[in-house]
Amino acid sequence: MTRQAGPSRARPLWVAGALGVLALSMIAGLLGGAADMSPWQVVLQAADWLPFVHADSGLTPVEQGLLYELRLPRVLVAAVVGGLLAMAGAGYQGVFRNPLADPYLLGAAAGAGLAATFAIVALPATAASIPVAAFAGAVGGVLLAYTLGNTAGRSGGTATLVLAGVAVTSFLTAIQTFVQQFKVEELQRIYSWILGDVGGGWDQFFLVLPYAVAAAGLLLLHGRMLDVLSVGDEEAVSLGVPAARVRLVVLLAASLATAAAVAVSGLIGFVGIVVPHVVRRLAGGSYRIVLPLSMIGGAAFLVLADLVARTVLAPAELPIGVVTMFVGAPFFVGVLRMTRRTGT
Repeated sequence: MTRQAGPSRARPLWVAGALGVLALSMIAGLLGGAADMSPWQVVLQAADWLPFVHADSGLTPVEQGLLYELRLPRVLVAAVVGGLLAMAGAGYQGVFRNPLADPYLLGAAAGAGLAATFAIVALPATAASIPVAAFAGAVGGVLLAYTLGNTAGRSGGTATLVLAGVAVTSFLTAIQTFVQQFKVEELQRIYSWILGDVGGGWDQFFLVLPYAVAAAGLLLLHGRMLDVLSVGDEEAVSLGVPAARVRLVVLLAASLATAAAVAVSGLIGFVGIVVPHVVRRLAGGSYRIVLPLSMIGGAAFLVLADLVARTVLAPAELPIGVVTMFVGAPFFVGVLRMTRRTGT
């Protein structure tokens, strides 16, 4: 069982600490690479990019271009994707009251994977074709699962929705596998996308940014209501909280966050399970603190995971999804064992 939330005065301290960790991880992400730059030079250069600030970093124009055109957008995309996935995971866990729920529960991953596969094998190879197709596929997969779950009526509740997500995921994954058999020459591109990549550049960052702002805003606004839902629907209704509407809005916002993240990064697993669980263990179970800390912690986690992916086999690069699997799979087993012992 997770700890209760601490006093409200402690929340700013947790957020400030998390932001400090995120800042350090982003500096580390900017430092990682073949070019030799000191941390102080990187900090000065980052300060120079701020409005109304002028700082001489001592970097050459080539090094400045490397930072701005390659490393900075990569770090920012990793931060946004990690924050979205972790926050979406926390939202799903609040709705389903299950610490093992993750952002891909309702078919978003399978829908995105199928749509991206079609885009790779059938559409012209452009910078926008795969992200747009993946976003549409993720949204379509969630809508299909939600529609299928509703056909069982209200009596099934969240359990029916989960079963619908499992069915949709299995069906869409089967179609994706079928398509791949006819385009064997494209398997490398398909699997490269599936294993995750945050190196899409500024285009990818600006593509995901508006959806990230909308989804994060909706989820943060519903933190208190998720706290009320955690005591049960009947109690929530008696306190004036429309449980069904809150659950729907949170599911839509979390699904939007997942779809946006998947569209620009591929399928990066375990972020939505690992980060919210760590946050609950450290800061308590109130969603008013779990949601913002999950967003910040997820951003830091994925920036560091991408740094490992870029450097551990340098000059080769490891898919970022492989790094998160190495971290997440043992952690998932640990969460499963703890959940079984506590009965939550």
